[in-house]
Amino acid sequence: MTDSPLEHVSREPEAGDGPTPALVLIHGRGTNERDLLPLAERLPDELHVLSVRAPDRLQGGYTWYELDLSAGGLHASEPHAEEFRRSLDLVHEFVEWAIGEYAIDPERVGLLGFSQGAITSLAALCERPERYAWVVALNGYLAASHEDRVEAAGGKPVFVGAGEADQIIPAERAQRAAELLSEAGADVTHEVYPVGHGTHPEEVADVEEWLRERLRSA
Repeated sequence: MTDSPLEHVSREPEAGDGPTPALVLIHGRGTNERDLLPLAERLPDELHVLSVRAPDRLQGGYTWYELDLSAGGLHASEPHAEEFRRSLDLVHEFVEWAIGEYAIDPERVGLLGFSQGAITSLAALCERPERYAWVVALNGYLAASHEDRVEAAGGKPVFVGAGEADQIIPAERAQRAAELLSEAGADVTHEVYPVGHGTHPEEVADVEEWLRERLRSA
């Protein structure tokens, strides 16, 4: 096996013949590749789950990029341009690597990201819509650098979840992402949950069912 572009954890499906659908988990700022695995335990068993680690160390965890606070503080921050570009390239490279190394169906690869991971996932979809079959973006937003590329996501299924009490990434930013994607023709499901900057049990259940629907229709 060649070296992976990103450290990761692989959870192969329990059963299945031939290439399987895959979901790449992209964690948030200051955590690691194991942070979203409890959520993954609730997701459909037929998914090959690949949870990746961000490249830079931060506060005992890892980060995909530093924050540009010039727009008005944390709640209005944007990704550091150069570091965001590097991390997006690493995600794209990892997915191509994983398709070559694992028994993954290249037509059924999705992304699920939380916070920084959601921001990264939405941008990745706008850059390479032909590669990603669906995206789940939790507590994130569409980076300003990619708003003019949103048309590329037309027709793609996207789940956008937000916390109504989120003080780090306000729910309004997720709503704007959902609106821009919908206007571009994406098949958007947008939900807001009674939680802060985190996931809610109802949200996890909704994501599980949403993914099952994607797999049934694939």
